[in-house]
Amino acid sequence: MELQPPNRTGTDRPLLAPGDGAAGRPSFAPELGVTQGPHGPRLRVWSASATSMELVLLAADGRIDDTLAMSAGDDDVWEVATAGLHSGRRYAIRADGPDDPACAFDPDALLLDPYARGIEPLPAGRDDSRVGPSPRFTGVVVADEPFDWGGIDHPARSLDEVVVYEAHLAGFTGLAPHLPPELRGTYAGFAHPETIRYLRETGVNAVELLPVHAFASEGHLRRAGLTNYWGYNTVGFFAPHAAYASPAARAAGHEAIAREFKGMVRNLHEAGIEVYLDVVYNHTAEEGQGGETISFRGIDNGAYYRLDDHGTPIDVTGCGNSINASHPIVQQLVLDSLRHWVSEYRIDGFRFDLAATLARNGGVEFEQEHPLLTAIADDERLEVAKLIAEPWDVGMGGWQTGNFPVGWSEWNDRYRDAARSFWVSDIAHARHTGTHPAGVGRIVTAASGSSDLFDDSRGPLGSVNFVTAHDGFTLRDLVSYNVKHNLLNGELGRDGTNDNRSYNFGYEGPSRDPAIEADRRLAMRNLLGTLLTSAGVPMLTMGDEVARSQGGNNNPYNQDTPTIWFDWNVDEAGLAQRQHVARLLELRRTHPVLRPRVFNHGDEVVFAATRKDWYGALGDPMGDEQWNDPATRTVQCLASTLVRVDERQAPEPRPTKRLERERREASHGGQALAETPADAYDDAPTVPDALGLAGRGVGRDAVPHGYALDELLIIVHGTEDTAIVRLPDPGAVAEYSLLWDSAAERIGDIWTGSDVEAPLHARALPGASLRVQGPSIRIYAAVPR
Repeated sequence: MELQPPNRTGTDRPLLAPGDGAAGRPSFAPELGVTQGPHGPRLRVWSASATSMELVLLAADGRIDDTLAMSAGDDDVWEVATAGLHSGRRYAIRADGPDDPACAFDPDALLLDPYARGIEPLPAGRDDSRVGPSPRFTGVVVADEPFDWGGIDHPARSLDEVVVYEAHLAGFTGLAPHLPPELRGTYAGFAHPETIRYLRETGVNAVELLPVHAFASEGHLRRAGLTNYWGYNTVGFFAPHAAYASPAARAAGHEAIAREFKGMVRNLHEAGIEVYLDVVYNHTAEEGQGGETISFRGIDNGAYYRLDDHGTPIDVTGCGNSINASHPIVQQLVLDSLRHWVSEYRIDGFRFDLAATLARNGGVEFEQEHPLLTAIADDERLEVAKLIAEPWDVGMGGWQTGNFPVGWSEWNDRYRDAARSFWVSDIAHARHTGTHPAGVGRIVTAASGSSDLFDDSRGPLGSVNFVTAHDGFTLRDLVSYNVKHNLLNGELGRDGTNDNRSYNFGYEGPSRDPAIEADRRLAMRNLLGTLLTSAGVPMLTMGDEVARSQGGNNNPYNQDTPTIWFDWNVDEAGLAQRQHVARLLELRRTHPVLRPRVFNHGDEVVFAATRKDWYGALGDPMGDEQWNDPATRTVQCLASTLVRVDERQAPEPRPTKRLERERREASHGGQALAETPADAYDDAPTVPDALGLAGRGVGRDAVPHGYALDELLIIVHGTEDTAIVRLPDPGAVAEYSLLWDSAAERIGDIWTGSDVEAPLHARALPGASLRVQGPSIRIYAAVPR
């Protein structure tokens, strides 16, 4: 599709064709921002509406040193070249244009370059009347410098291996005792060996950082004396948030800030940990009607933002404005920003905040194959990056879980609700009424990869499973509070969701009752056990592994206080919980049966997929009528897959997004899942495995040469009553050996095959009857005959 200049209607913008802007294809407006041109440093800014534009060179104190007129080319790019754009130079833009409802020009306002790679606020208290209205931010020229990556590259983990740890960069280390005060809450602090050791010992291999793009606090927060702690209020999409750099780096300049950020990524990569950024392209810090003009609004309001026919912002984000993803300049901005973070900082992936906004077309309707979504997934320069969507916004038709295209994974809120309901709110309901409101059907579907939401072309890895996230209760608060406690946020309790599916187990908040605290710890272990053994990509929230509390605040976006930060002084119960998390992640890492790449809809054991045989409490196959029967709260799953064991075979290549697309196309609709015999891998080991194709099914007694059966029995008992469970006898299992039990307070209480005497339920024969405490989860290895 040929890219054309935009019209001015504010609705039907031309769309970027799939693949446009990818490597080898021209951009809509190439080389924007400060770059090296044929005549030295130059600034290039796109605006189709401006009638004049000038570069303003600023001194360190914010005073104007010089102004230079910019000239517009045929592509609506305004440009000026000057040696004044040297490293460390502060600069801004002035723009003027027509008095039109879609425009918001102010010839006196100093504007931030949308492509600024260094951003900082201007000094406060400036009173030079020659300057005019003071901008809140200025761009800073950042020199291109080589960085010593030490030969360390992206970990390039296969998506099925990934375990995400969502963390606030500053909050994670703000109280860290292993750091000197000047490094707490900084990029350097996150890069410290002790910080990284904690992550590795927990078992996570990918950190998802809350926004680190340069951001600001909203006007209403500043007026209330609060700050935006989370960072979902972006000022610029190409600059690291300077406040997260160490004092030494900030004093040395923006090149030093960039080096500190890169050093953090390098150290995490050296430890095998991928780095994902939570990115906020759906809106900007300019807020809604009457908000501050910082950058985009004063450059070309009608192009960068969605407006109605009267020039009023169309807000589908709840933040006052929505970027206009139907416009090619916005599509290019997003792509250029993503490429910058991958190429310059070696970022491994992105979580897109309110991603449904990025997929709205000229009619402000969600479009599954939106050109921006497909362009991001197809861009060769983003090949290494994992793409995770928050698949909703607050506009009409904004809930789109399961509807993003191939190449994207999504936060699965249905999974969250199913897990919380089964282990928390259903238990509360049963305590109060004597009966449970639902059976096992919903939790089983969610834990098996949510095939009701994600079709075969995407498979279970389309789902990012989570029980908690930054915007909600922590795991500890989920089992400690019946309602949110958000008054400190200053919004009279109106903020934050009311649909928490939480339960305080008898007392609101911290309790001294040992029984209540025991119930809470058990509920947390059940939730963690479900999360970390489910098909899909699991995501842990910072501190859930040690039962971190936020005092019942389920929306502390403006609470930058130690009570919200990660507390490294963990009590005995928190340490025990972290050991459970580490054990579960060890099981996930060593048992591919827990992390299938594709769905298995058949009744045979196949490679890269998991066959699941379902049994009731008495060891009989589950009947159709049992799944949604509230009286059926116990289910047993015998999960099986094939794994390679022949070390002489060539190692499986890391799946790229191209190979993932080929795999999904080959397995679309489940048509090709059984086309390749498993023993064909011996002759062509690098082809089917790299594509994630499942081989033809085999029986448990017919495992092909070079392969082994990975088989686990998972028992889910979802009531507080103790029950007798008869283990299934499929005919090919010699015994069941206990690997994990949520009913155990400490990992040391679980028999793991050591020389000590095993408890009665640690090793059991098929058909044996066991006494199971509830609610709980048990995981057994199924030892073949």
